[in-house]
Amino acid sequence: MRPRLIPVLPLKNGGLVKPRRYQDPKYWGASTNAIRVFNEKELDELVVLDIGASRAGTAPEFAVVRLFVEECFMPLTYGWRYSEYAASRTHLCPRY
Repeated sequence: MRPRLIPVLPLKNGGLVKPRRYQDPKYWGASTNAIRVFNEKELDELVVLDIGASRAGTAPEFAVVRLFVEECFMPLTYGWRYSEYAASRTHLCPRY
């Protein structure tokens, strides 16, 4: 049985960043390009953490999430910190 490969990508303002000691994130490149590379490598799963939305306490840009879903051919997990359950429910389940 081979080990599972699950990269975790920190995201800020729609682009990949590399924070140093959780501060001063440096821009690394376009997130969609990274997803294409990981698709080619046939990784098991992809985790994207929106640290920009988490720091600002705002909802993530769901247009960016939609681009990830359209581009990604593996299981995708998207995470951010939200402070209000009702607000997140509005974004995730707009019919309710």
